[in-house]
Amino acid sequence: AASDVYKRQAAGRAGLLHRLPGGRHLQPLPLLPILTQEASHDKEILHLPLRPVLRLSRGVPGGQCRLARPHLLPDGEPHLEQLPVPSVKTLLNGQFMKDFETYTTDQFVGRDGWIALKSTTERVLGKKENNNVYFAAGDTLISRFDEPDGEKVTNNLNYVNNFVENVDIPVTFSLIPTQACIWADRLPAGAPNASQTAILEQAKAAVPGASWADLYTPLWEHKGEDIFYRTDHHWTSLGAYYGYTGLATALGYTPVPLNDYTETVRSTEFYGTVFSSSGVRWVRPDTISTYVPDDGITVASHTYDNKGNPVEEPRQLYDTSFLSVKDKYSMFLGGNQPLGVVKNANNPDGPRLLIIRDSYADSLVPFLTPHFSEIHLVDLRYYKLSIADYIAQNGIDQALVLYSVPNFVTDSNLLWIAK
Repeated sequence: AASDVYKRQAAGRAGLLHRLPGGRHLQPLPLLPILTQEASHDKEILHLPLRPVLRLSRGVPGGQCRLARPHLLPDGEPHLEQLPVPSVKTLLNGQFMKDFETYTTDQFVGRDGWIALKSTTERVLGKKENNNVYFAAGDTLISRFDEPDGEKVTNNLNYVNNFVENVDIPVTFSLIPTQACIWADRLPAGAPNASQTAILEQAKAAVPGASWADLYTPLWEHKGEDIFYRTDHHWTSLGAYYGYTGLATALGYTPVPLNDYTETVRSTEFYGTVFSSSGVRWVRPDTISTYVPDDGITVASHTYDNKGNPVEEPRQLYDTSFLSVKDKYSMFLGGNQPLGVVKNANNPDGPRLLIIRDSYADSLVPFLTPHFSEIHLVDLRYYKLSIADYIAQNGIDQALVLYSVPNFVTDSNLLWIAK
């Protein structure tokens, strides 16, 4: 516990003391002074005294907290990892930020807040990236795309090719280029950015038995529109619409003109996954919109209970309850699920489509509903049964394998597609 003298001094500096169960007090976190550059690159410019910090304990009754477990010195005094002491030199070469992030990861509650501090500091220093997220033009946060593991890419393409050869229905294959590709002109000058178009060409050539759907062209032609979220890795509903037009020839339908739909704004306060990981807090939020009405559309999620019994859970095309939580993108179909089935009562005689996919398909599915009686959605992260058996048992007429480029080249579950 802190001494009375220290508590008075600390309260004057920070205005807050953390109270532990039993009336004991914990010293407050130090305040960070503004960093200023000194003439000497070796001069220390910031000294922060170490304070014990609280870490929330899961499962502790009453929302109590415990201290982060310290290392014990021989004399029994608790010792926590020391906060790195920056100099202009370590700030400019990036070493302080690396050490600081490790320190906050190990010791601090509210890690997101410290990531935000780190990103703000790097912005002040003129840096254009934090946690593999670029601070791009137009209030856009773009996840860095590095050169993928060539062996993994080849293996994943082979899995898709094996799937195509093992089923007796037409298969369409496509990959979705993301912000780092279509909006590359927004990236900071000189930002490393591996080629997604090279992956697209490789994928097209590697699976000759499938119909390749070109999604690059319609997205590129509309790159000046809001086709991706600025704070999330997904495409917007508008981007999904242009993707839907790119799939039309391969899947055998005529796209509904965009002008036939009325845009419905669902939220103007969406901050996505890239926003969360970046630590950036100065960009404006995204808007989530929908276009396709959900009349006559039903959604069911299929899973198993802990005894292995099948469970069917009703869902919705648009679950607006998610608009009140952080994960607003899960409004589309209710978020992740091993197996989902979307049925259209307005087109009962239409074909049945199976999509082996990632979460980009969630906002694409509404546009596909007019053309199919059923759309079956399989997420290989969670679904480990035979896809070929599923096709036969459910009267599937055609299949679509659809992933974003970054998800496809890093996915470790595609081996299940050929089982």
